[in-house]
Amino acid sequence: MTDQPHSHEPAPSPEELRRRTEHTRDRVGQGIEALAGSADGPAAQRAAEVAAEAGDRAATAKEQTVRKAALVADQIRDTAGEAARRVKDTTPDAVLEQAAQASGLVGRVTARAGRFAAENTPEPVLDRAGQAAAVARANRTPLLAAGVVLAVFLLVRRGRK
Repeated sequence: MTDQPHSHEPAPSPEELRRRTEHTRDRVGQGIEALAGSADGPAAQRAAEVAAEAGDRAATAKEQTVRKAALVADQIRDTAGEAARRVKDTTPDAVLEQAAQASGLVGRVTARAGRFAAENTPEPVLDRAGQAAAVARANRTPLLAAGVVLAVFLLVRRGRK
């Protein structure tokens, strides 16, 4: 007997439907019991092993990523320093002298502006500015290299006019 009525068979009676439903419940219950019994067995142990292995792989991947990020940061610092040295080595002395004078002037004007700002700026804003200055100090080499490149570019552009 099949679970599906054929077109030439009469529709199952309510009693037949109850019997089929009970039979299906029994089969599903047996399947659940079998699954529950295997949860304490080799399948559960294997699942725990797979989870532990995945955790180990994630930790290894994190360590590798941190190492690679540190390596890339070092390479960027080295490249920026090399670029600054090349710019200095290939820039004519007259341009470097003008850049040094401009840098001194900018330093003096900046100091004056800083004093003015410190005297007229609310305390919370000063705190934020201090935080920004700390970040700039921590990244001094790339910022100096960028400043030198910009100064040289502006001086060369000015000299061509």
